Amino acid sequence: MNTQVATAAPARLNGLDVHAALDTIAAVKADKDLARFEFRVRNRWIDGTQNRSTIQGFYGAGREDTSRSKAFEYVHDEPPILLGSNKGANPGESLLHALAGCITTTLVLHATARGIVLRRVSAEIFGDVDVRGVLGLDESVNPGFEQIRVRLNVEADCSDEELENLILYVQEHSTVTNTIRRPGLVVLERVRD
Repeated sequence: MNTQVATAAPARLNGLDVHAALDTIAAVKADKDLARFEFRVRNRWIDGTQNRSTIQGFYGAGREDTSRSKAFEYVHDEPPILLGSNKGANPGESLLHALAGCITTTLVLHATARGIVLRRVSAEIFGDVDVRGVLGLDESVNPGFEQIRVRLNVEADCSDEELENLILYVQEHSTVTNTIRRPGLVVLERVRD
């Protein structure tokens, strides 16, 4: 993270505690083991195309985190045209939601570290998929998104050049963006209860 915030930084910037952010950066620089995190999701099939994920514990900053007293729950389903009943967003839409959230969070963190005041951040994300690949109807068709397009609208108290540099930096440092761009990352293995 680029830490160009002046020593007389405000206590809060873009909704973040600037001093806590700087302390976190300093701690990770001093001990790289604090940078290792393991996030976890548990998922269960409900019925038809519906399934539910729960997210609670994770490992980070050298210990198991216990800050979440209750699990977050997410329901996935499909629209009726894809044999579902619209009980939740489909998994592809959830991936786009995760991408939007990661880009926004990464932008806010790095803008704050650079001392840039954000006025507005919004994104529209579009993912194109040919379901023949998912259905196995044409093996030449990739079952994943063919392309994901992100339209990012940012208003900030900085020059256009500073904003363009920030956006390029975010593209290179967003966890979800870089995960999507890396081939061969997901490994499926069968386990038994």
